[in-house]
Amino acid sequence: MFERILSFLKDLPAGGRVAGQLGEDDPRVAAAALLIHVMAADGVCSDDERARLKEALARAYSIGGSELKALMQAAEEAEASAVDLYVFTSVLKRHLGEEARAHFIKTMWEIVFADGQVHELEDNLIWRVAELIGVDARTRVTMRQRVQRTEGTDGGV
Repeated sequence: MFERILSFLKDLPAGGRVAGQLGEDDPRVAAAALLIHVMAADGVCSDDERARLKEALARAYSIGGSELKALMQAAEEAEASAVDLYVFTSVLKRHLGEEARAHFIKTMWEIVFADGQVHELEDNLIWRVAELIGVDARTRVTMRQRVQRTEGTDGGV
């Protein structure tokens, strides 16, 4: 599952930024912030989930130490200060093609299903993100079903 996340994250452009200049308009920060947001949507963000996200980001961008810490900090700060999802989804919509946007929705489902169940707030968040980045309902549901089959869970919503 996380290999697919890594593959997706590797494909995101750096947004023309150099190291040390991370902002919410950087697609890496936008993607990480949305993944953090969906991870915490049910009110539970375990240390294991956080460690797995850090590992995925570290591998995807070949970063570690202070660079990884800076990306995570930028994503956490951006997520905490955002008043809506549009600030992140607009960045992803500009930088990702149709297939990559669908894959991002699949990645969100993989994060949500990591704990074996889907909370209604997580489901609603993915629906809203999908709408904002231009992923239709059929594709969103298809991505959910693919992840459910892979994870072997009924979803819990």
